[in-house]
Amino acid sequence: MNPLTQESRPWYRHPWPWILMAGPAVVVIAGIITAWIAATTNDGLVADDYYKQGLAVNQRLARDDAAAAIQLEARLRLTANRMDVRLVSRTGALLPSRLRITLAHPTRGGEDQKLTLEGEKGAYSGAMSALGPGRWQVVIEDEANNWRLAGSIQLPDSPEVLLMAAGQK
Repeated sequence: MNPLTQESRPWYRHPWPWILMAGPAVVVIAGIITAWIAATTNDGLVADDYYKQGLAVNQRLARDDAAAAIQLEARLRLTANRMDVRLVSRTGALLPSRLRITLAHPTRGGEDQKLTLEGEKGAYSGAMSALGPGRWQVVIEDEANNWRLAGSIQLPDSPEVLLMAAGQK
């Protein structure tokens, strides 16, 4: 063998081609794993009818304005398995005999609750399932969907909250 001629190895015996191919191979594998995760898990925060919900924004704002017009406010108190609501209209508007209440957790949709409370003279109460700790969105509305009060409550730190119509002080 001549010292000037070197015996060359096939390309796959050198480390550099494999090192250069490792980057794209890792990206392809990561893409496959990401696609699998996206296909097999549920994103509970995305609504199926987001377009219709977007169109209904003005209707919800009108209900907030209606609550402000009759100066509604509600004091909501939660205990372990019970909810008490005291509803007051500063203008003396007629209060409904039944309220619909929605308690929604921002990230755990399976724990959301919808209740109908009955009462008279602005005092409503009813049984409910216990709520877990965290921030809960509260919506109180009449059965005719004329008005609504919305707010949030932090459990277990503040089991009582005052909800006022938007724009009301």
